[in-house]
Amino acid sequence: MTDSTRLAAGDTAPAFTLTDQDGVSVSLADYAGQKVVVYFYPAAMTPGCTTQACDFRDNLGSLKSAGYQVLGISKDAPAKLKQFQEHDAVNFPLLSDEDLTVHNAYGAYGEKNLYGKIVTGVLRSTFVIDEAGLIQLALYNVKATGHVASLRKKLGIDA
Repeated sequence: MTDSTRLAAGDTAPAFTLTDQDGVSVSLADYAGQKVVVYFYPAAMTPGCTTQACDFRDNLGSLKSAGYQVLGISKDAPAKLKQFQEHDAVNFPLLSDEDLTVHNAYGAYGEKNLYGKIVTGVLRSTFVIDEAGLIQLALYNVKATGHVASLRKKLGIDA
């Protein structure tokens, strides 16, 4: 796998259709005319990814009140995502991108520094897409802890 091109504000969000934790196809087009937060995480049910998913879960009300839908994407199979959803009461769609097509389209897969070692893998990334389907924010290599608070601040959403 090669490093994909990184997206920036103003770019058109790459279209996708993926399977969610319930085996249902979900497309970015389903959210046309709405604001969407799409975030990529390395693996369901790992400590950092659980922290991040629970943070989005706990802040979903205020994000939705401000008009944002949330979609989480990982390379996990739908069955693993279902376990994650049930175990941690995740209240938004978790999408499976096992072949990494969407990760690559968003630049969320590539080389990263993991504990001082260069490895190839999922880059924890978050994208805010506006009602017209354009990238409003493209955030790469975000930290799992405190990310949603930082995102809310960037979006001007009060607690």
